[in-house]
Amino acid sequence: MIKIASYNMHKGVGLDRQRDPRRILDVLSEIDADVIALQECDRRYGARARVIPQHLLEEHSGWQAVPFGRNTASMGWHGNAILVRKAAQVIDHETIHLPALEPRGAVSADLRIDGTPIRVVGMHLDLSGLWRRRQAHAIIAHVESSTHAMPAVLMGDLNEWTPNGGCLRDFGNHYPSAATGASFHARRPIGRLDRIMVSRDLRVVECGVHCSATARRASDHLPIWAVVEPA
Repeated sequence: MIKIASYNMHKGVGLDRQRDPRRILDVLSEIDADVIALQECDRRYGARARVIPQHLLEEHSGWQAVPFGRNTASMGWHGNAILVRKAAQVIDHETIHLPALEPRGAVSADLRIDGTPIRVVGMHLDLSGLWRRRQAHAIIAHVESSTHAMPAVLMGDLNEWTPNGGCLRDFGNHYPSAATGASFHARRPIGRLDRIMVSRDLRVVECGVHCSATARRASDHLPIWAVVEPA
């Protein structure tokens, strides 16, 4: 079984308006997932530098960032990153260009965790419903066009408020959503903006929203998680 998680870390700025990368790492340690998709993991302006410094990630966590290499100052690409346990094997990784009015992208990594191959896609979709649907189709097409098929997990902040419409319907035709629950706003969660979706050759064993005291302060989103295994 593999534990996966998705977290919009809000550039490390918590509800106390303090930027605290150590607090983000504390939340990730509480979840203790094998694979984590992060959104808003870089600063917005300037060099778009990573919020969690490399030395902190190396010293205070058991994860490595998949090296997408688009911006050496960044942890990922367009604020999206994938963390995997240091013992995991990164087979391949790609960035996915998304149609958008403002720069948007997704990241993909093919991994082997405890001998199990899995493809992970992390994303942060547009605020516009029309563009979200276009982005969903671009991501689905990218995954489906791969020459090497493997079980897939698609996750991130979809920015979709409707329970079953819009881009959720598009994704759902291929990748059903795990019933994780509401994750936004962290102070009083009412929106299921964050989603974990899996291919039909994977089974969700259990899933939920991580709502510890630290997580409720660290970001405006709560992390979501799921445990999956081959169907």
